[in-house]
Amino acid sequence: MRPRELIEKWVEAFNNADFDELGEMYSEDAVNYQVPEETVEGKEAIRKMFEEEFSRAEMVCIVENIFEDGEWAILEWKDPLGLRGCGFFHVVDDKIVFQRGYWDKLSFLRQHGLPIPDE
Repeated sequence: MRPRELIEKWVEAFNNADFDELGEMYSEDAVNYQVPEETVEGKEAIRKMFEEEFSRAEMVCIVENIFEDGEWAILEWKDPLGLRGCGFFHVVDDKIVFQRGYWDKLSFLRQHGLPIPDE
């Protein structure tokens, strides 16, 4: 499966809040680094991260662009509330081995009425 195809399936699972299916898209030792968060390592920890996040807020990923270059896919996205972000996915043997995401955590928390942590 090409990286672009995997990311299209990832978006579908994300929009269905299907954390189990999302977890299956990662390799056993995958790394997920969302820049405003701590790095999450391992397939099960990533699945659990999605489960916790979906329990906190309704999240929707609207694809603006998906670019592919070799083993990499880049996802530019927005959500219905106006938040925008970008994700980089390294795909090897049909599994995500590394993901890095850029988005504004403060805007996300405010849009979803979630508590803003103290500094």
